[in-house]
Amino acid sequence: MAEPEFTALGVRIGKGLRSLTRAGQVRISGGRVELLTSYGSEIDSAPVQAVRASKPWFASGDRALADLNGKRYVLTLGEHDPAPGEPGPPAARRFIEAVRRAAGRGS
Repeated sequence: MAEPEFTALGVRIGKGLRSLTRAGQVRISGGRVELLTSYGSEIDSAPVQAVRASKPWFASGDRALADLNGKRYVLTLGEHDPAPGEPGPPAARRFIEAVRRAAGRGS
């Protein structure tokens, strides 16, 4: 299996006002974006070309929106990248850039 292009652990994944997991995982690997629970079960996945990632204008800097298969998910990542060797999810901005790069849309 190829090395994932992007992985974030400890991500809060929500749909609308409902929280689906508080310590989930977001992974971009093999041309797919995958949203996983803290136990590794798949919440949703889609080809990276069909995923739209953006920054909500109304939220703090640690949130990103991801549209997969017609469903909108709110991802709470980190506001800043963690220091090397420190735990924590990467910045929301890095997730958005990773989706655009993987889909060939540039940054």
